[in-house]
Amino acid sequence: MRPIAIYVAPVGAVPVAGNPLTPRQIAEDTIACVKAGASLVHLHVRDEQGRLVEDTSVFRTTIDMIRRETDVIIQGSTGGMSDLSAADRCTALQVEGVEMASLNLGSSNFGDGVYVNSPADIRYWAQEMKKKRIKPELQVFEPGMVETALQLQKEGLLDDPLLFSFSLGFPGAISATAKSCLFLSELIPCSAIWSVVHHEMNDFSLLAAALAMGASAIRVGFEDSLSLGDGQMAQSNLEIVSRIAQLVKDLGYRVMDASETRRMLGLQG
Repeated sequence: MRPIAIYVAPVGAVPVAGNPLTPRQIAEDTIACVKAGASLVHLHVRDEQGRLVEDTSVFRTTIDMIRRETDVIIQGSTGGMSDLSAADRCTALQVEGVEMASLNLGSSNFGDGVYVNSPADIRYWAQEMKKKRIKPELQVFEPGMVETALQLQKEGLLDDPLLFSFSLGFPGAISATAKSCLFLSELIPCSAIWSVVHHEMNDFSLLAAALAMGASAIRVGFEDSLSLGDGQMAQSNLEIVSRIAQLVKDLGYRVMDASETRRMLGLQG
């Protein structure tokens, strides 16, 4: 059975019932999701009101609480719509225990606004990750961003295996369709590993299609969508991870634990 990794992004940007915000809430939510099958957790540096901040105190406390009970892979974020500087956006890289970080590969429209990631900032973040031996996950919102990754690799800023995350369905960027997923998967090197994020998904059909196309991982959680499909809304991240873990098994695959996911992603642990 082909192994599949489940990533969870537990903290939504919009306050809703069940959205974890405090260190204890996030840690308990994450630990429950790990027991249900998640092997990686994606976290932004936020305060207890959910705002993106440069102060890492709450972030550090959260990671410490998670680490006491699980060996889940901690992925920090350099993204998020905010007014933070490039340096402030990558403060997660300064925190012990962060093994991976998201690296946004370019700017894109986002609704009526623009999600700005300049070439200079991208190189800065890539250099910081390489310096700290933190593995980048390459966030792709548009096809041209794959070329940016390949250029960064030529410059020596990215090492194999390249880890791509196809971020689909964000308003103004590439659509969340199986055609988009297939198109992007054919642009990347054969040696690359890829996963999918379906922003504001209503069901799991695209994630299932991505697995059939060769995705090694899929991401779910309140940051992406609360949907359980069939018009049902989850009350917790645990519900979503449990449902997606069952889907992975129903499709004839098996769910990877953190140790196996580390080996796949080339992490030292």
